[in-house]
Amino acid sequence: MYTVAVSFIVPADRRDEFVAAALEDGRRSTADEPGTRAFDLITDAEDPNRFYLYEAYDDEAAFDAHCEGEHFAKFFEAVGGWAEGPTWLLRGTRVADPATV
Repeated sequence: MYTVAVSFIVPADRRDEFVAAALEDGRRSTADEPGTRAFDLITDAEDPNRFYLYEAYDDEAAFDAHCEGEHFAKFFEAVGGWAEGPTWLLRGTRVADPATV
């Protein structure tokens, strides 16, 4: 499984707008894009205006397809002018213990 995590910092007065856009992106991506397995929005414990997106895909090709897709474009169209990010935190393939999978 290919996973990515990014962070965004948003202005306090646009927090709700960011949350709505990110949740919509996640909802639509997991419903419409083959290979998109998880799309989680996480609020930072210390800074309510810092968010993390944790995403999981079948493979890197599925992630690339997501980045070229309609939902990705709509998200950045909605928040790109004022959200600071994405800042990459991780990109890689999950190493799983075959005994626990």
